[in-house]
Amino acid sequence: MTRYRLGLVAESTGLPVRPAMAEAAKLGVQGIQFDTTGPLAPDALGDTARRELRTLLKSFSLDLAAVNCPLRSSLDTFDRQHQRIDAVRRAMSFASDLGCRKLIVPMPAIPPEPPPSTEPKSAFTFGTAPPPAVTLRETITAIAAHGDRIGVTVCLDVGLDPAEKTRDYLATFDTGSLAVCFDPANFLVNGHDPLKSLTALAKQLGHVHARDARRVSAGSGPQEVPLGTGDVDWMTFCVSLEVQEFGGFVCVERTTGDNRLADLATAVRLLRRFVPAPGG
Repeated sequence: MTRYRLGLVAESTGLPVRPAMAEAAKLGVQGIQFDTTGPLAPDALGDTARRELRTLLKSFSLDLAAVNCPLRSSLDTFDRQHQRIDAVRRAMSFASDLGCRKLIVPMPAIPPEPPPSTEPKSAFTFGTAPPPAVTLRETITAIAAHGDRIGVTVCLDVGLDPAEKTRDYLATFDTGSLAVCFDPANFLVNGHDPLKSLTALAKQLGHVHARDARRVSAGSGPQEVPLGTGDVDWMTFCVSLEVQEFGGFVCVERTTGDNRLADLATAVRLLRRFVPAPGG
């Protein structure tokens, strides 16, 4: 029995949120994901607007699959670290208010851990930026702790590093609110096998993006392509999700191309062969 459901990334449609929801409903998916930017930024929506947004989702029979929190600087950047943590926390609370339990945050490449310092600390080093590895660990710890408090899982959008490295790194955090957002195209364009990566991260899988890509060829580098025309084996990918008993959303995404709505519709039709519609 299929445990996961199909969704749509609203920004892939190029439409405002209401028509994007209408498009998702027309395609027959059960969920939608959107960014916390512009009119959907947490600071732009008060209590009344948030209730209206929840009502709008219900009117289209859609669940909010996940909320994506884009960042101007990465999680390992020391400058404005506390403001960044606060922004992610607000986005998490925003997601919770909308009945959503998954927040996506971009994950940088895991920096090398600094060697243990043998020099005594000097008072004159106050305010000096720590190594990126220290900042990254502090930031992830802070936002995951907030997730533990409010019941929202931080899904780190990974793929720059090999899956085994990511798995082992995340296993060093003592939290129940830390997972990965898995995009096979991210892994593929960074030189990693998406199917092997999916298996390696099976226990930390929180959210999935359905996006396709081609590996490096003689004439070009790795690039995103319409789903089903790239190098991801979607039948095996979906079977792997089933074997792993993944119970979240698989959200179709398209970030390039001149006819994204048609590409999204084609992607949903292809995935529907492996993910039956409710009651199907």
